[in-house]
Amino acid sequence: MMSTLKPKHRPFCFSVKGHVKMLRLDIINSMVAAVFMIIVSVLALLPETTTSIVLGGVFGLLTAVCCIADGVLIYRKLLFNPSGPYQKRAIHDKI
Repeated sequence: MMSTLKPKHRPFCFSVKGHVKMLRLDIINSMVAAVFMIIVSVLALLPETTTSIVLGGVFGLLTAVCCIADGVLIYRKLLFNPSGPYQKRAIHDKI
C-alpha cells in the first residue's frame, strides 16, 4: 500500500497571493479615500472662507496627500518585494 503525502493546506489569507491581493485592495482603498478627501476639501473651501473652514480644507488636503503617499509606498513594496519581508532560509544560515 502506497501512502501519498497530502500537501499542506494554507488558508488564502496566509499565502503569498493572499497578501498581494490584500495589498492591492489597500492601494485601491487609499486612492479612493484620497479622491474623496480632495473633493470634500475643495468643496469646503468654496462657499465661505472663515478660519475654521480654511483649516478644515487644508487638513483635508493634507489627509489626501497622506493617502496618496500610503498608496505609493504600498505600490513600491509590491513592485520590489511582492512576497514579503520574510525569506526562507535554513536555521544554520542564521547562526
